[in-house]
Amino acid sequence: MPDVSAPTDDETFVVSHPVVGCDGGGGPLGHPLVYLRIEAAGEVVCPYCSRRFVLDPHAAAASGH
Repeated sequence: MPDVSAPTDDETFVVSHPVVGCDGGGGPLGHPLVYLRIEAAGEVVCPYCSRRFVLDPHAAAASGH
């Protein structure tokens, strides 16, 4: 799983990889695990829980499939 920093506010996470998995925090208030891709805008919002994932501008370029 890519590195995810602590949230910068209640629901924003700075991440180091353009693909992130979100389960809403798990537990009884979570949701099914979904994978989200951060595109050119540099951020993505989970459609289930509205958590915001922002790509670290210093993150290495993605590789793989």
